[in-house]
Amino acid sequence: HGALFMLGAFCAVTMNKFLSLEKITVDPDKVTAWGTPLEIRTPLVEAMLGDFGTWVLNYSVPVSIILAIPVMLLVGFIMERGLIKHFYNRPHADQILVTFGLAIVLQEIIKAIFGANPLPQVAPDAVRGAADIGAIFGFEPGVIVYPLWRMVYLLFALGIISAVFAFLQFTTFGMVVRAGMADRETVGLLGINIERRFTIVFAIAAVVAGLAGVMYTPILPPDYHMGMDFLVLSFVVVVVGGMGSLPGAVLAGFLLGVMQSFASMNEVKAILPGIDQIIIYLVAVVILLVLPRGLLGRQGVMEN
Repeated sequence: HGALFMLGAFCAVTMNKFLSLEKITVDPDKVTAWGTPLEIRTPLVEAMLGDFGTWVLNYSVPVSIILAIPVMLLVGFIMERGLIKHFYNRPHADQILVTFGLAIVLQEIIKAIFGANPLPQVAPDAVRGAADIGAIFGFEPGVIVYPLWRMVYLLFALGIISAVFAFLQFTTFGMVVRAGMADRETVGLLGINIERRFTIVFAIAAVVAGLAGVMYTPILPPDYHMGMDFLVLSFVVVVVGGMGSLPGAVLAGFLLGVMQSFASMNEVKAILPGIDQIIIYLVAVVILLVLPRGLLGRQGVMEN
C-alpha cells in the first residue's frame, strides 16, 4: 500500500496543477521593460469562479479528495482483478514479490510522468503555522508547539481508522470479509461470493491509502520514491502490532511514531547521533523479543 499512498499524493499534485492553469490576458496600456505588452496571468479557476475559485485554489489539497476517491477505487479494482486475485492461494513469498514488483512499476510510471524532484504542496491558509500547545498546559509560550496541519492530519487519521474499524466489526459485510480471511473455502460453501467482497475491500483499502497520501502532501513533498519509504515503515508497524490486528497496528503506529519524534529532538541527537534513523527498528526488535506475536497478536491455530 506504499505505492497506493504515493498515487494518492500525486492525485493532489495533479489537482493542484489543474487548478493552477492560468488565463493570460494582455494589457495594451502597460508595457514591460522590453517594450512588449504586459501579460497578466490569472489562475483559470479564479477567473471563472471569482472568490470561490480563490477558495478552491487555497484548499486544493482537501479538494483533491474529490479526484482521489474515484481514481483510487479504479486503481484498486484493476489491481485486484487483474493481478492480486491470482495470488491468493500462492505462497506468501510469491505474494510479496508480485506486490513489490507492482510497486516498483508504479513508482517508475510516476517518475516518468512527474519527474524525480519533490513537488511541494501548500496547506490551506487557515491551518498553516503552529499551535502553542504548551501554553494550554501552563508551560512557557513557545516551549511546546505543534504544526496545525499535522493536527488536522491526526484528526483525519483517527476518523478514517474509526470508520474502517466500525465497517469491519459492526457490519454484515465486514464480518463476512473477516470470516473469508480466516476460512475462505467454508464461506464460499455457504453461497457467498467472497471473491467479490475481497475485490470491494481491496478497492476501499486503495482509497484509504490514497486519501492518506493526499492529506500528507503538505507535510512531505511528494516524490516517486515516497511509497517505498512508507512501505517499510508500515510493514514494521503491522508486525509489531500483531498480524491481523487493526487495534494492534494503531497502537504500534502511535508508539513507534512517538519514539521517532522523541529521537528526532536535537537534544537527543546531540547525545546519540543518528538514533532517529534506527529507533523504530530497535523498538521493534525489543518488542518482538518480549512479545513474539506482537503487541496484540493472537495465537495461531497451527502454532502448537
